[in-house]
Amino acid sequence: MKKILVIGDFCIDCFIYGKTERLSPEAPVPVFVPTQSKINDGMAGNVATNLTAMSTEYHVELYHQDEVIKKTRYIDQNTNHMFLRVDEGEDSITPLVLTEEVTKRIQEAEAVVISDYNKGYLDLETINQIGKLAKRSFLDTKKKINSDTIERFTFIKLNEEEFKKNMTDDPEKLKKIIATLGSRGAQYMGKLYPVVAKETIDVSGAGDTFLSAFVLKHLETNDVEIAITFANKMSSIVVSKKGVVTP
Repeated sequence: MKKILVIGDFCIDCFIYGKTERLSPEAPVPVFVPTQSKINDGMAGNVATNLTAMSTEYHVELYHQDEVIKKTRYIDQNTNHMFLRVDEGEDSITPLVLTEEVTKRIQEAEAVVISDYNKGYLDLETINQIGKLAKRSFLDTKKKINSDTIERFTFIKLNEEEFKKNMTDDPEKLKKIIATLGSRGAQYMGKLYPVVAKETIDVSGAGDTFLSAFVLKHLETNDVEIAITFANKMSSIVVSKKGVVTP
């Protein structure tokens, strides 16, 4: 079976749903009463989960840091309003070392997908080396990238803020960059690809779903427009659900 290798920061996403019916007598804050919880793999883990859920053609393998990052969200069960997010474990992440074994796995994979949330597991030099080693490479990063990054990757997905930070007028470089624009869809080579309107309940994990769906459809068709349209469709499904889900 062909393999897709996912490399990046990994976290545990914990969603604690509950109800609030009164304010605390000690401070002007709501009293939160938990009623249920849900736990998912997040960041690169969510990308791997999405790839696995949407394809039976590829075996998905994941490389991530050893340290445990946990993101806990406290959410009102009726309105889906988030009261608080608590992040743990981001203080000291051990960077990835491209050993002989890791390099071999990168070169053997049909495609390598990097999900870089800029937590310390991947520096830009390592990201660029991976892009150079891989047969086909896809990058989603929170970092400021450089010309080497754009040159070495097949495609780079950036959200709107990251796209502005990495703006370029070079048409050859723009051919490799896709910008996701939330409810407006995605942009590629100056063209807007709108998304079918659905009620947005929770945007958690939508970018991971877009990336995963784009990778799979592009591997299948080698057509950017078809892949973007499919990715828009899949990400619109997950934002209409609570928490982090897969289409």
